[in-house]
Amino acid sequence: MIAIQFFEQPAKLLNWFYSLTHDYILSIAMIALVVMLVTAPLVLKSTKGMLEMQKLQPEMRKLQNLYRGDRQKLNEEMMKLYQQHKVNPLASCLPLLLQMPVFLIMFRVLYGLTSKGADGTFVPKYLNTDTELYQSLVGKTQMKSWFLDLAVRPYQVVGDSFAKGLIYTGLVALLCVLYFAQQRMIASRNTASPSMSPTMQKVMQYLPVMFGVFSFFYLTGLAVYYAAQAVFRIGLNYYITFRFYKGDHSLGRVAQRAGEEARELAKKDGGGGGMFAQAKRELAASKQGQKPPASKSTAGTTSGRFTPPKNKPTPSAGQSKGRPASSGKFARPDGSGRAPKKK
Repeated sequence: MIAIQFFEQPAKLLNWFYSLTHDYILSIAMIALVVMLVTAPLVLKSTKGMLEMQKLQPEMRKLQNLYRGDRQKLNEEMMKLYQQHKVNPLASCLPLLLQMPVFLIMFRVLYGLTSKGADGTFVPKYLNTDTELYQSLVGKTQMKSWFLDLAVRPYQVVGDSFAKGLIYTGLVALLCVLYFAQQRMIASRNTASPSMSPTMQKVMQYLPVMFGVFSFFYLTGLAVYYAAQAVFRIGLNYYITFRFYKGDHSLGRVAQRAGEEARELAKKDGGGGGMFAQAKRELAASKQGQKPPASKSTAGTTSGRFTPPKNKPTPSAGQSKGRPASSGKFARPDGSGRAPKKK
């Protein structure tokens, strides 16, 4: 019951927008706009925190080199650096964490509004029976708007008819293009982490496009929602560029120069300070015949002394100088190895 009430409020908001527009796509787009306006302050705050973190990259790089063999000490010094500059390393993750619950809410609401009864017609959930949105859907089999049926999945339409599926495929392609443009805007103004490989940078750049491809298997209404949200996010990115990257002394430009300095330090050091970079350095040292640095767990555990096992004779002075050991049967006390003569 609590879960149903949780989805009733977004459904009521969608019904209110539908009562104003009498169009499903416009109503869904206005929901996306509301979500964008609510999360925009968090996005701006997280962007500022990310730039503050980027400014500290040279200092962080120096700490990684200084405490490379002591992970605990490195974490302590990093926390001191964050506290000194009043930077929260988790601030940039908050908008990303908010996207998942919003996705689940819209997923459940749209599927609930287009749920079908035994006769194959819509029996909308989360709405009162006297609402306009409910009355427009109940007893219907399609949620038509702008030549699209928002209640079907694009791959189903393509499977039934390739010609009819072209418009749905075009919607998914448009969503991928919007995601790609949005990611390019972000990548053009952000300096990648010095420890991130070029391959990983490409993966991070094209990863959002893959989410656009996934919409091929969701309801078309959900693809419409994310397309509208992508358009609003592109507008927000233009504002972020204007606010944080205008002028050479802006926070964004200073952070970019700091990122470039950190990359130069990484090149001089020969790699990053992470686990894989450390393993690479140890492998290179072993090939050159050098002993890799001892780990913290083994350092200081040996004193250089050798303790012989119990119940075994200790090596004699002659053996310590490389002389061959003699048999205990004919050994003399003087170490000559010959049996004593009888008198």
